[in-house]
Amino acid sequence: MSFYTSLSGLQGAQTELSTIAHNLANVSTNGFKRSRVEFGDVIASTATKSPNQLIGSGSYVKSIRQQFSQGGLQQSQSSLDLAISGEGFFVVKPNPNTSEVAFTRNGSFSVSADRLVTDSQGATVQVFPVDGSGTVVATSLDDTVSLRLPQTSGTPKATTQAKVSVNLSANAPIPANDPQWTAASPYAFSRFDPDTYNFASSTVIYDSVGNPNTLTNYYVRETQPGGAVTTSTWKCYSFVGGQQISADPTQPDPAVPLTMTFDSNGVLQTPAGPTTFATFTPPNAAPQDMTVDFSIATTQRPSAFSIIAQSQDGAPIGQLQGVTVDANGLVKASFSNGQNEALGKIVLAQFANPQGLRQIGNSYWSVSGLSGDATVGQPGESGFGNLMAGAIERSNVDITEELVGLIAAQRNFQANAKAIDTATQLSQTIINIRS
Repeated sequence: MSFYTSLSGLQGAQTELSTIAHNLANVSTNGFKRSRVEFGDVIASTATKSPNQLIGSGSYVKSIRQQFSQGGLQQSQSSLDLAISGEGFFVVKPNPNTSEVAFTRNGSFSVSADRLVTDSQGATVQVFPVDGSGTVVATSLDDTVSLRLPQTSGTPKATTQAKVSVNLSANAPIPANDPQWTAASPYAFSRFDPDTYNFASSTVIYDSVGNPNTLTNYYVRETQPGGAVTTSTWKCYSFVGGQQISADPTQPDPAVPLTMTFDSNGVLQTPAGPTTFATFTPPNAAPQDMTVDFSIATTQRPSAFSIIAQSQDGAPIGQLQGVTVDANGLVKASFSNGQNEALGKIVLAQFANPQGLRQIGNSYWSVSGLSGDATVGQPGESGFGNLMAGAIERSNVDITEELVGLIAAQRNFQANAKAIDTATQLSQTIINIRS
């Protein structure tokens, strides 16, 4: 009987040595969780046998329990490297064409050739879908989608509002009064003839498909203060590309120029607010409505003509510049045109009994009957940890602790081997007596 008792000890020590060796082999595996062997003793007993006369029959492996303590967090240079600080698992899909998912603590992610965000095994990261403001619109595991960076580089936006502020020199002459104009050759504004206008300003705007167009304003002085006249009047002819646009939305054709009036101090009196232009259609784009506000800081001072400020709210198609993930898991893409787009919210999963999860390799776990079904949620919610972008969770293996355990397991193995050797000697002695 002692042979089998010691054999159970040898087998248990071998299992512990193998488990420790597995832990040590994965000391550098991101998201790895160490395991610990738990033993139980074996007692052969009957109801009639005295408890004081029971002899143990060895040991057995009760379980190999995974230890889900937090691993160390290591900073990285990639914004797609994610670490969970607290409870939870990332949800990944090893095969995007099936509904099967796996769970992992390894947050080392990158972008695949088809712009899916994946781990090193090609499993796609799962996110909750969000609306334009970043609000989650569906929260079940079945609603999750694979995180994909946009195929297009941003969404173009047609200009609907522009602001132009200039200083029109108070010393500027009236072009129509120039002696070159005669009855035979009267004055008429032409954007191609600089003698017919005083100044011009240009602002880049965008159409519905993101193409740039130039809004050019030509300023022509019509009156100067003098006598009973205390105001100064200018006409502003506006063109988008080669198309004149009307400052009167009720009269698109022929286009009406904007009238600008200044008082004797050079303060703009009209227009007093944004000017709504008639709808115009840029080439190969949709019809466009736009207001231009000249009233904010436009002046008429003695100094030279200058552009004080100009802006517009349109945007071209931009190039993807970066991806960020906040502590609550919201993934945003930023583009060179200044736009940002919410792509999804990282899904975290939790279990009633994480130690019941089934290890399937590559730092993946799958659901088992012991773990219970996954409960999914968002980072930062109750029961779920926060995310750290630009960091990776390392293995939770402590080399020193494992080496001490390795020595103890080796001693256990040697002791049980010695017990078998002793039992062999006793058996040999008995055999010799019978001989």
